[in-house]
Amino acid sequence: MKKWILWMALLGSGVQAAEYDLIPMDRSQTNHLKAYGLAFGMLERGQNVHWLLNYRGGAFLTGASEQLSREARIAGVTVERIGAAKVRRIDLLIASSNMENMLLEKAPRIAIYTPPGQEPWDDAVTLVLEYAGIPYDKLWDPQVLEGKLADYDWLHLHHEDFTGQFGKFYSSYRNVRWYQKKVYNFEQAAQKAGYPTVPKHKLAVARAIQAFVARGGFLFAMCLATDTLDIALSAGDTDIVPPEMDHTPVDPDYARKLRFDRTFAFKDFRVNTAPYSNSYSDIDVNQINSSDRIDPGPFSLFEFSAKVDPVPTMLTQSHVKRNILGFKGQTTTFNPKAIRDSAIILGKEEKTGYVRYLHGEFGKGTYTFYGGHDPEDMNHLVGELPTDVSLFPNSPGYRLILNNVLFPAARKKKLKT
Repeated sequence: MKKWILWMALLGSGVQAAEYDLIPMDRSQTNHLKAYGLAFGMLERGQNVHWLLNYRGGAFLTGASEQLSREARIAGVTVERIGAAKVRRIDLLIASSNMENMLLEKAPRIAIYTPPGQEPWDDAVTLVLEYAGIPYDKLWDPQVLEGKLADYDWLHLHHEDFTGQFGKFYSSYRNVRWYQKKVYNFEQAAQKAGYPTVPKHKLAVARAIQAFVARGGFLFAMCLATDTLDIALSAGDTDIVPPEMDHTPVDPDYARKLRFDRTFAFKDFRVNTAPYSNSYSDIDVNQINSSDRIDPGPFSLFEFSAKVDPVPTMLTQSHVKRNILGFKGQTTTFNPKAIRDSAIILGKEEKTGYVRYLHGEFGKGTYTFYGGHDPEDMNHLVGELPTDVSLFPNSPGYRLILNNVLFPAARKKKLKT
């Protein structure tokens, strides 16, 4: 009874004649993505939210609010008004099932790492945050090296090439204006920051990001940022970049000098130093931009014990667990042989065993890597129109991104029911 009263008090009122708002996240929800925005908004206003893991797709529960009701109607989000008796039945169900009640207390401060002038089609995370109504700040290399990451809890990296090879588009786009402009801008930025080459500049940024995680930060990366971050960190003491890109020769002994003890998730991988190849290493299985490409298949999420493993359970909340649409990116799926034993596999292709989604701890913080570019854009092409996220309000692929955004709000306290 004491635990029950504690839960009711934390939701915002006593047991007597109480009312609560339940935001279901199963297939009954009309707009899953905006539902995350509503939950985030409540946290910003100082209102606690309970994330009911594995209950109705990862539903949210909070004290009844007319403001929430109005916002939900405008956003097209399904909200159910329920009483204390119903909440108590939910409480008993959670206690006896593979479910858990996580208390979300404070909206995380969110930063998006993105170059100035980045086009909207370049980043699916920015698109879905805008659609959900979740606020964020943008920063890039100067702010990272100035220590501005200390102002944030959560950092997203998309398809930035941390090896300093400009996306390895040299063979296809070296004579195209947008590529030449990018090279010029990056080289100017490196010189201004005091680094002789773009790879050296990007290595310094990669190390600053790793230090942010080690201090307790939450890192979420997609597409090319997932593997190039670890490749850059492993190659810190050697040169793996061909002279066509950094004007210095590749170290002939680079393979022996790679330091896999400095990486987040990947180990024992082979680096590709050929300038006319789009491949970085054998971490990425699909090699979408190479002649050896493999088209991705659908993937499925692992099910975890909500009470024993609440973190991976949070990261895999979805109304769809199997046969989620596969989508391409410069890095699409991860080679299982190149993944550290300490990493937790969150999702993979059942047919091939290729890993799509993984998570791990580093120092006091965590990292989560999600392969692919845009969950609702199978064949992403340079320069195409941005995805209209409003066409995919119930996208399970986008939901995985938003699970990561809310995850830091639960780190300080776990409420036992």
